[in-house]
Amino acid sequence: MLPAIDLQDEGEAYYFIADYHSMTSIFDPLLRRQYTMGVALDFLACGLDPSKATFFRQSDVPEVTELTWLLTTVTPMGLLERCHSYKDKLARGLQFNHGLFAYPVLMAADILLYDSNVVPVGRDQKQHVEVTRDIAQKFNHLYGETFVIPEPRIREEVAVVPGVDGQKMSKSYDNTIEIFGEEKPTRKKIMGLLMDSRGVDEPKPDAENNIAVQYLKLLLPPDQAREEEERLRAGGYGYGSLKKSLYESYWEYFRPMRERRAELAADPAYVNKVLAEGAEKAREVAGVVLDRALKACGIR
Repeated sequence: MLPAIDLQDEGEAYYFIADYHSMTSIFDPLLRRQYTMGVALDFLACGLDPSKATFFRQSDVPEVTELTWLLTTVTPMGLLERCHSYKDKLARGLQFNHGLFAYPVLMAADILLYDSNVVPVGRDQKQHVEVTRDIAQKFNHLYGETFVIPEPRIREEVAVVPGVDGQKMSKSYDNTIEIFGEEKPTRKKIMGLLMDSRGVDEPKPDAENNIAVQYLKLLLPPDQAREEEERLRAGGYGYGSLKKSLYESYWEYFRPMRERRAELAADPAYVNKVLAEGAEKAREVAGVVLDRALKACGIR
């Protein structure tokens, strides 16, 4: 969220809540509405400013599904079959639907529909921007210059956030620490982080690989995070103390955002107004790009 929100101060930024994407794995309509509002509250609480950026629900811009079909017709099957997310889920033996297989095309439409030139992603999502570039270039080759070719922007120091089990942090892996989680469950999850069996007094020369240290680097100024790492490396600093420091840093870091989120949750009419106004602005741009694509391929 952080690198995405930072971009609102660099240029014209578009943010959407991916409720169409959620349909590949969530089949409870009430839960989808709850999650959609939750994402809106999270981003607004964490600093997204509607006066600077365009914020909307994906489904409130129907042009995205029309563009998805145009892109689908030029997307090779092999391109989708090579996607890491598809191969990973296939290897795990998960049940597949067409949406889950083809969602990189919808993602491409999400990006191309707004003439996006920069897309903030984690390292694990870089391939999907590359897929978007391939699809756009294929369309441009067939029908003439139509789409802006986007570039991924990755913050290397936080390109992938590890989950509590060491894998990439993801709700689908059930290995997250919720940024707006309740106090007791969050404390329990952080204090329950698995460490090795080395005692308090033993030096930990590989301290930079410790998961709690990696989290602290996201929450503390660099010098403070480095101090925690060096204390662990030197010995005499136990894992219990490290995890306590992590919990306190976590709770303080998100304190003002929790307070702001509570205010927003008490005023859903304001949140819905922000999303509706954002969709109206987004459709102005989306309509122009879609019309350009329809004309290019001979539909209009």
